[in-house]
Amino acid sequence: MDVVLIRLLFVIIVGVISYLIRPFNLPPNYAAAVGLLTGAGIILFEWRLRVMSLKRLIGAAIGSVLGIIGAYLFALVIRNSIPASPTQSFLQIMVMLVMAYVGLAVGANKGDLLNLAALGGIFGGEKTGKKSYKILDTSVIIDGRIADIAETGFLDGLIVIPQFVLRELQLVADSADSLKRNRGRRGLDILQRLQKTASVQIQIVEDDFPSVREVDMKLIELAKLYEGKILTNDFNLNKVAQLQGVAVLNINELANSLKPIVLPGEIMRVFILKEGKEYNQGVAYLDDGTMVVVDNARKMIGKTIDISVTSVLQTTAGKMIFGKWDERATGRHDIKAVSSPGITVPTPTVPPAVPTTGPPSDPLKKPTPAVADRTVD
Repeated sequence: MDVVLIRLLFVIIVGVISYLIRPFNLPPNYAAAVGLLTGAGIILFEWRLRVMSLKRLIGAAIGSVLGIIGAYLFALVIRNSIPASPTQSFLQIMVMLVMAYVGLAVGANKGDLLNLAALGGIFGGEKTGKKSYKILDTSVIIDGRIADIAETGFLDGLIVIPQFVLRELQLVADSADSLKRNRGRRGLDILQRLQKTASVQIQIVEDDFPSVREVDMKLIELAKLYEGKILTNDFNLNKVAQLQGVAVLNINELANSLKPIVLPGEIMRVFILKEGKEYNQGVAYLDDGTMVVVDNARKMIGKTIDISVTSVLQTTAGKMIFGKWDERATGRHDIKAVSSPGITVPTPTVPPAVPTTGPPSDPLKKPTPAVADRTVD
């Protein structure tokens, strides 16, 4: 607000000075109008300079100086070639304007190629400070993991939150959809949590780009202005920013890189949660959300088992682990645990033999049937 008042006061002062001096012998009212237009043009030029990087400003200054020097040399040739006349003056002025404009435009366009750190001093410090900016977008704020990363101390530098991101977050929090409203309120809570974190510095900037409508493109322009990095988990913003030469820190890529490395042949202990798509498959999940597909584990749903990793597949959505459960190996493991030292294995009891009277019978002799005594008359 203070900057707007200063600019308005500057335009009024220029208009009053033109009204009193009356340049080009203009009437007072026309002179005041010219002064107001001139002040407005200067303010517009200053606003455009603010959105330019330091490299482009230095490149534009160098290009304009070289253009004026070239225009002076062309003016010498014109003065010696054409007699003094209004045409000569017109050509000299046009050459100066054209060369100065071309030098300004080319220098500003090629200014990004300058290496200010090689100059040392304030330029080296300026570059180091610019590169330490981390600009948050709406998606990474709503995600919430940025607060956990900040609390661990791995996030250094200055955290920049643009005003247009806050406006978008507020619109989401005021949405009629309950899901969007909860997400927006969660994002606001995450910002309060970040402000309470002692290891990071939060700065809310007022820089905006009215000519750019999309928030993602505004973030890219702001990153170019501050020469900072964008913190996001938006896949499309990541690709567009990289195409325009803006560094991006993707939270999803960080999470994928922190997942534990599993090699084929290793033994894992997992909890079979549900049935797989293929026949006799079970599906489990690790703590980080990695899916584990286990063969021969359909009947073990709801149980924790040891599996052998067969392969690991890296996809765009994340990492998938394939394993196999061997029921026979589990059975041998259980038998080994039973016969291990310190465990008494009960011996089966044999019932005692029932004693019999009389001579022992010959096992090879077949019993003869009993024949009834018959009386012969």
